[in-house]
This record gives sequence, structure tokens and C-alpha cells, in this order.
Amino acid sequence: MLSRAAVARTRPFALSTLVSPSKPTLASKAVACVSLRHGSSSKKRSEPHPNSVPLEKAISILKAYEVGQPQQTVELHVHCAPGKGQPPIRGSCVLPRAYSSAPIRVLVFAEGEKAAEATGAGADVVGGEELVTLVADGKVEFDKCLATPGMLPKVARIARLLGPKGLMPTINKGTVSNEIAELVKFSKNSQDFRADKANIVHAGVARIGFSSPDIVANVAAVMESIRANAIDSRGRFVSRVYLSSTRGPGVQVADA
Repeated sequence: MLSRAAVARTRPFALSTLVSPSKPTLASKAVACVSLRHGSSSKKRSEPHPNSVPLEKAISILKAYEVGQPQQTVELHVHCAPGKGQPPIRGSCVLPRAYSSAPIRVLVFAEGEKAAEATGAGADVVGGEELVTLVADGKVEFDKCLATPGMLPKVARIARLLGPKGLMPTINKGTVSNEIAELVKFSKNSQDFRADKANIVHAGVARIGFSSPDIVANVAAVMESIRANAIDSRGRFVSRVYLSSTRGPGVQVADA
């Protein structure tokens, strides 16, 4: 039978052979993995990058690259960090100063008085059941598609054509309404955005020739609409924001 002194001498040796400091155990790896997922990543998201600059400074940098090119586009690139169960990030907003890279062609499915209202509001193509056939045959080009509730059952026949393109009118998207004139005006002046598979929103927000306050206001409007997509108020929904132009670099913004 070992004495107490002998037992005491064996304990440090036994522990050192079971746990080697140079070779991490499976448990220690798991702890490290958890700390990286929940600790380090969230910490990085909450701290601005040291090279990021205020929004107005970013605009000044891009303007310097685009001297003599006032029609060049200012683009916003927003990296989102959605939580579990987050639906697709998309939406529309009216910019304080209207901007569009190209004229927006609005098609409206409506009949009777509603068709006249849509035409008066500036819709490019208006029609009823006959227009459904033309769209199905690929004979009409358009960027946005609206409809009155009464036309929705007829438009449903081409849902498989419009749906994958994001053009199918739906009540949830706000593209189906009896207030068709107001809807046409909104569609003509609004900026649509949609996140890609990497949860990054790319959107043109202004011309480089716009004044700095106008660009700041347009960026703020788009950012507000993007953040409105968040279903979880905990944490930061937006992780990083970059501003770029046609010929300029991507500048990380600290305060967008």
C-alpha cells in the first residue's frame, strides 16, 4: 500500500500525461470554436474598421476620382448579418432626390377607369387581359409590374414567368392596389434593392454630380429601408457599408 507522500507525487505526473499542453484536446477545440463564433465575430462586427471614414469624407474621395464626370453613378454596398429565420432582404424606398440609372418602364394591369388613372399617372404600358397575352409572348419590355386587385386572377396565369424575375404583382410587396395612380408615381420615383446570396445589397443611390447633402440624404433613405428588414432587433443587422463610384474605389463608411 502506497504512503500518502507517494500518492501525492504521482498526481502531477498523471495529470501531465493525460493533458498535453502542446496537443489540444477535443473539448478545448470545441471551446475555442464556440468562442470564435460567438465572441470574436460579434466583437468584430461591433467595432468599425480602422480605415473606415465618415460618409461625407467618402463622398469627397469619390468626387475626386470622378472630376469632370458628373453623370457617374454612386453605388452603395451594404453587408448584412441576418439572424436565423430572416426572410429575403429586399424593398423599395423613395429617394429624397430622384435618381435612376435608366428610365423606369412601368407596366400596369388594369381596366376601365383604373387604366385611365394609371395612364394619367405616367405608366408606360397599361392594359387588361390582352396585355397578359402580350407579356406571356415576350412582346413587352418593362422594369416594374403593377396590378389592380381585380386583374390579379388573370395575371396569375403568367406567375411562373414573372415570379422568377421578381416582377409578379403581389399584395405583400405592395404592387397590387386600387390606388393605382399613387402606386405608379411611387414606382416611378422609388429605388428598389435586393440582397444577393451573400446577403449584400448593391444599389445605385445618386449621381456623383449631386451635392454632398443630397447624396447623404439618399444614402440615409436606403439604409433606413434596409434596416427595416431586420426581424431581430438584437445585435447589428448591418455589419459593413461601402460607397463606390463608376471609376472610384470602394470606401468603407463608418457612420452610414
